[in-house]
Amino acid sequence: MLELNITNEFSRLRAVVLGTANSNGPTPTLQQAYDPKSAAHIKAGTYPTNQDMIVEMEGVAAVLEKYGVTVYRPSQIENYNQIFSRDIAFVIDNIFIKANILSNRAREIEALQYVIDQIHPQKVVTFPQQVHIEGGDVMPYGNYIFVGTYYGDDYSSYITARTNMAAVTALQELFPKKIVKPFNLKKSNTVAQDNALHLDCCFQPLGHGRCIIHKEGFLIEQEYQWLVDFFGPENCFHIDKQEMYHMNSNIFSISEDVIISEKNFTRLNSWLVDKGYTVEEVCYGEIAKQEGLLRCSTMPLIRD
Repeated sequence: MLELNITNEFSRLRAVVLGTANSNGPTPTLQQAYDPKSAAHIKAGTYPTNQDMIVEMEGVAAVLEKYGVTVYRPSQIENYNQIFSRDIAFVIDNIFIKANILSNRAREIEALQYVIDQIHPQKVVTFPQQVHIEGGDVMPYGNYIFVGTYYGDDYSSYITARTNMAAVTALQELFPKKIVKPFNLKKSNTVAQDNALHLDCCFQPLGHGRCIIHKEGFLIEQEYQWLVDFFGPENCFHIDKQEMYHMNSNIFSISEDVIISEKNFTRLNSWLVDKGYTVEEVCYGEIAKQEGLLRCSTMPLIRD
C-alpha cells in the first residue's frame, strides 16, 4: 500500500504523479477552451503540439528521477488532455481527495485508478457533487490549508472559478484540527492577464519560509496582506502581471532546497539562486500556453 504523506509544498519529495501529453488529441476548438490563455493561443494558431509537450514533460520526469523520486504517470486515454494531474486530485496528510472538476474532464481520474488501488480505501475521499474543488487551489502548509476560491454570487458564470465556498467548508469538516484559510481570487473568462485560475497562479510557498506572490491576483487586499505578514515582507518575491501571465508562481519544489523552474523565469530564478536554492531549469513554455505549469502537472503523493 502507498503510505501517503503531504503536509506542505516543499518537504523532500518521494512519490509524485506527473501528467502525460502522449495522446493529447487535436487542437481544441475555441468553444472547447477551458481558460482564456488557451483560447488566445487557439485563436493565434500557436496552441502547442503534442510532440513539443511530450518533450517538455519528459524533461521534468528526468529531473524527478535524478533526485530519486518515484514517478507515476496516468494510463493513456486516446485523444484526451491528461497533462494537469494536480487538478484531478490532491493529498493532504494521508488522505487522497478526488477533485470535482469540469464534467468534460471527468475521465482523467480513471487513468489513475492503478495508483488509487494502492491506497487504503478509507483514505480515499470524494466530496459531494455541489462541492467544487481543484488541486491547484489547495495548498497544505503545516497547520494551515490555504484555499483559492471565489466568493461572488456570480460564481457559476465563470468557467475560470473552479473551487467554491462549499469546498472550504468541506475541507474544514474533513480536517477539523487545521485552519482552512480561503482567498478570494480574481477571475476573468476572457483576459488571461486578469485571471488567477487557481491559487498557484498567484501564490506559492517555498522552503525556508519564503513565497512567490502576485498582489493583483487577490480580490481582497487584506487577504493578500495577511500572506505578506505571515511570511514576512522580506521573504516574499513579488511577481508582476506579465510574470503572473507566464506562470512564474507555478514552479515545483522537490525539497526545501531544490526547485524545478522554467528556464525563462530569469528574474525569479536569479532570486532563488541568490537565496541559496538549487534551481533545476526546464523548458515548459509550450505547456504554459494552456494556463498551467509545473505545479499544475504534478500531484505529490509522498513527502518526508
